[in-house]
Amino acid sequence: MAEKALKRIDWLLVAFIIPIIAGGLVTMKSFALAENATDFFSKQIIWVLISLAVFFIFSFIDFRFLKRTDVLVFLFLSMCAALLVLVILGSIFNENKSWFNFGFFSFQPVDFMKLALVLVLAKYFSRRHVEIRDIKHIFISGLYALLPLVLVLLQPDFGSAMIVLFIWLGMVLVSGISKLHLLLVISAGIVIFISLWLFVFAPYQKARIYNFINPLADIHKTGYNVFQSTIAVGSGQVLGKGLGFGTQSRLKFLPVAESDFIFAAFAEEWGFIGSFLILVFYGLLIWRILYLATLGASNFEILFGMGIAIFFMGHIIINIGMNLGLMPVTGIPLPFMSYGGSHLLTEFAGLGILMSMRRYGRSAHRDDMQNEFLGA
Repeated sequence: MAEKALKRIDWLLVAFIIPIIAGGLVTMKSFALAENATDFFSKQIIWVLISLAVFFIFSFIDFRFLKRTDVLVFLFLSMCAALLVLVILGSIFNENKSWFNFGFFSFQPVDFMKLALVLVLAKYFSRRHVEIRDIKHIFISGLYALLPLVLVLLQPDFGSAMIVLFIWLGMVLVSGISKLHLLLVISAGIVIFISLWLFVFAPYQKARIYNFINPLADIHKTGYNVFQSTIAVGSGQVLGKGLGFGTQSRLKFLPVAESDFIFAAFAEEWGFIGSFLILVFYGLLIWRILYLATLGASNFEILFGMGIAIFFMGHIIINIGMNLGLMPVTGIPLPFMSYGGSHLLTEFAGLGILMSMRRYGRSAHRDDMQNEFLGA
């Protein structure tokens, strides 16, 4: 039975992930050469093994129960409750209340909230396939994203807030909602923001927003991190400085090089060629997830697979853009490369659910499909 289940694993997907994980691990290993360096490498190995175990365990479970509304409502509200408790009791790290600190390990619930949001939106849009072009579904689906968005902003975690918006917008676009209606909603949002900027925001509030959008405007304070990151990326040139010779990370000029800026640390040591290969593997990963999504048994599985792809694309675009000085600096991890257990567990859990859905994707009956479309 286990052998049959293993055959359902998409090993090509796993093959695309392994080089990305290896890229993060070798970069963390190079940090160990620095004096008084934290051993991120050994700790990350443990998280990778635990996350892989979650991936395989989840792939054996029949997750069709996630299509039940009561299950999804309970999951979504539980995650929202966890975020609310976090705002009140969470540990402060880098001026954010984003973590539950249990001493021997820390836990960031917002990562699992992102996965829950993908499931909820997949369920909502799959049940309204026939009437999806009605503008009300933009607002109703937006309310599902608004609750976690507000709770995340209260921490404040602007990076995760951007991912929540990215997931909502992406799933709205792939769900079949009228693009004209979506454009009208976005235009209204822009008009509201401009009005607030001109008539409501105080000068210090405008300064904070400007520094968030353009951190290089103040490289000694708000722009220091991204300034050092761009130096690291540029100094790698074509072939890189070599493993263990990344001066920006080893000499600690590059902050949080094991997490937020691991792409810059990797680029400094492996250069343009290594960075390009990592981007190729990310591209292949997204392609494979989208391909697996098309094999879904119903709209729910298809939209969930697309939501997972959007989840990964959001993290990749924002994190690498931040490392290159093209995006605002936020505490967003790079999938499978950045140090940390919460995001790894979420990433592999999402892919494990996708593997589970693959088990019954080809055997869906026509009646089940009709029930999905009719909202039965």
